[in-house]
Amino acid sequence: MLQIENLNSSLFGPVSLSVAAGECVSIVGASGSGKSLFLRAIADLDPNEGWVRLNGKARSERPADKWRKRVALVPSESGWWTDDVGDHFEFCENPAPMLAAVGLQEALGWHVSRLSSGEKHRLAIVRAICAAPEVILLDEPTATLDQAATMLVEDLIRAQCERGAAVILVTHDQAQSERLASRRYQMVKGTMVPVAEAVS
Repeated sequence: MLQIENLNSSLFGPVSLSVAAGECVSIVGASGSGKSLFLRAIADLDPNEGWVRLNGKARSERPADKWRKRVALVPSESGWWTDDVGDHFEFCENPAPMLAAVGLQEALGWHVSRLSSGEKHRLAIVRAICAAPEVILLDEPTATLDQAATMLVEDLIRAQCERGAAVILVTHDQAQSERLASRRYQMVKGTMVPVAEAVS
């Protein structure tokens, strides 16, 4: 379980939230309301205050690199540090099934320069989850995708929940929030407000 207590920065919070293993929680809200900053704070990428625990152990008890292997953030814009796609998956034992699941089974042999924005984002999602993190933080995971690719990514998110990952999904897509999340929240000027319980 991911437990967040009074997490805050100068731009959002305090926010308290618990996400159980296998659960997807969604956050919607206007641009600039603090949604992305909240995810970055959970991953400890920006200055923040408060407590974050994973299975009862505080974030502060782990080195940052080890924390981010267990709590994986997929930002809205992915980063690429070499020209070849395959170089970004060297740490993955067997990425092929997940690449196939998002329709990119041949991508390991491609150059990054040939990727569309949607292909980059699907690959970034696979890259983040192929090491089976316990928590997955997704910032607009399908914003650049067509309907068919969106459905593939949503199926992958469901599969991650089924294996026991806790997922926090930031999305502008209200329908996607309803399809995937067991609980839904709205971020309003840095404050989390519960909305009607989603139907699973």
